Amino acid sequence: MEDTTTPAVTVPDTYNANLLVTYKVIHGYSDAEYATDKVASIEWSLHNGRQAQKHNGVLNGKIDTVKDIITEAYADSDDQETLRAIAEALDIELTREVEWSATIEVSGTISVDLLEGDVDVEQEIYDNLYVDSQNGQIEIVDTEVTNVREN
Repeated sequence: MEDTTTPAVTVPDTYNANLLVTYKVIHGYSDAEYATDKVASIEWSLHNGRQAQKHNGVLNGKIDTVKDIITEAYADSDDQETLRAIAEALDIELTREVEWSATIEVSGTISVDLLEGDVDVEQEIYDNLYVDSQNGQIEIVDTEVTNVREN
């Protein structure tokens, strides 16, 4: 028959849960302070912090799910005011990502130095023409220059 008992945790001989330890407490960007506490108290604080971090992760996952539900239902909802209030209470921005594409025709002039010989105007345009956005909400993912021709 197999032994299914959990092995006992061995506590080091030098472990002392009542030992007083001085440590640095960091408060964001303000000056740190130094605190003295028992090892056992610090262990419980660390344990509670880890539990709170796990709980925050679960709650953030639920908030993300609520965000998805609200953004899907918002446009067709008869009660947008309530959806807006829920989103505001949970610090959810009512936005959605929209994939888009556009065709832009550009014309202009380029100065060509006659002393340089044959300048490849098409290559100059390919190398130096780009698209940018003046709006921080528009992200340019890809650009392609095509159909360059001299008029």
